[in-house]
Amino acid sequence: MNRRLTLACSVAGAVLVALDGTVLTVAQPSLQRSLHASYAGVQWTSTAYLLVVASLLVFAGRLGDRYGQRRMFALGMLGFGAASAAIGFAPGIGWVIGLRAVQGVFGALLQPATLGMLRAAYPPDRLAMPLAVRTSAIGLAAATGPLVGGALTAWLGWRSVFFLGVLPALAFGLAALGGTAPRVTTPGLDLPGALLLAVTLAPLVHALSAPGAATVPALAVSAVAGIAFVRHERRAARPLLPPGVIGAGPVGAALGILVAVSAALFGTLFVETYVLQRGLGLDPFESAVRSVPLAAMMIASAPCCPALLRRWGARWTTGVATALLALGGLLLSRATGTLPLGVGFALLGAGFGTVMVAATHVVVRRAESTAAGVAGGLQQTALNIGPVVGVAAATALLDAGPRAALCVFAAVAAAAVPLARALPQRGSAHGALDADAREADVRVLPGDPARP
Repeated sequence: MNRRLTLACSVAGAVLVALDGTVLTVAQPSLQRSLHASYAGVQWTSTAYLLVVASLLVFAGRLGDRYGQRRMFALGMLGFGAASAAIGFAPGIGWVIGLRAVQGVFGALLQPATLGMLRAAYPPDRLAMPLAVRTSAIGLAAATGPLVGGALTAWLGWRSVFFLGVLPALAFGLAALGGTAPRVTTPGLDLPGALLLAVTLAPLVHALSAPGAATVPALAVSAVAGIAFVRHERRAARPLLPPGVIGAGPVGAALGILVAVSAALFGTLFVETYVLQRGLGLDPFESAVRSVPLAAMMIASAPCCPALLRRWGARWTTGVATALLALGGLLLSRATGTLPLGVGFALLGAGFGTVMVAATHVVVRRAESTAAGVAGGLQQTALNIGPVVGVAAATALLDAGPRAALCVFAAVAAAAVPLARALPQRGSAHGALDADAREADVRVLPGDPARP
């Protein structure tokens, strides 16, 4: 599969997942009325998917490393589309929740593969631009998802939002199956490690996303399983997380930054919704209009990031972008007028879009092609855990007042800035890697499927 088709498949998969989450949020009130479901039942349509995805992302990435990223992408896309269609015909809320869990399995297969395919198709020094295109597409999907979901729900009902991605999933899933699949290595699967990681993440996500009486026991189970997972990985002959990936200082720092900035962003957006609608008296549409600069700057900033990486390196690019996000949150904590709100949201979007590309570039680029799926799974896990932490913290902090909560999230982003010191800087040892990659790319033989 050539590079253009690989990029198209990667973008399509990322957009499909991004749209799924945003359009469902808009359709949930209609779904609740139609199926006579409780609020808790409707909440589980999101929670069931999130629990499964967060638990399986890293293991799914390892499956891609073993059996091929294209195969996992195709299976994920086709299964995701089939589950979406089945949800559209679901007779009750129990069916919707169960099928959302099934959809989460295929979503977990799909998401790491969208990054793993790019790592396999592009040499390291050409990876930033496809990552930027992918990030811009995610931003566009996040911006248009509520509008598309609202229109479909209003005109055709909630079931229509689940049919939205069926044909694209089928088309790109079948496209990924075409051609000759490249030979892949066969790393060990480490099933005990995968099980321990799932038991670590699932209770943690559940405790944060659906707090209640079981929160403390769930956190305790997560902590015990996490300790057991670390001990197992240190002793395993073929660990789930290869030391070359998770043991690298820049990778750990990049993952920490992704968790922090996504928590800060989503926590800020959660609180700001209450500020705009309850504090300033705006209706939902007017609130959405005020936040348009966020999506616009996220879409615009991502393509600029490759040039920033070449000029400044990942250290300065990520550090400055994280500081911009913190500044945007701090400005929103005092903003009431249209212009200050627009500037605050714009800074959030510019910072997050740039960090997404730069930090992801560090995580995926440093991984060997044989561990690209695990690297993609780690990146996706960070971006699933961060928003859950942010929204949970925002819920707890609202009692202290929205302005104080926004200042806390600005401080969270600012606290992540020092982590950028662990990222590679311009002119570091990575320059040799770039030269090797360019030389290897020149030597690609005519007819090689990796050639664009």
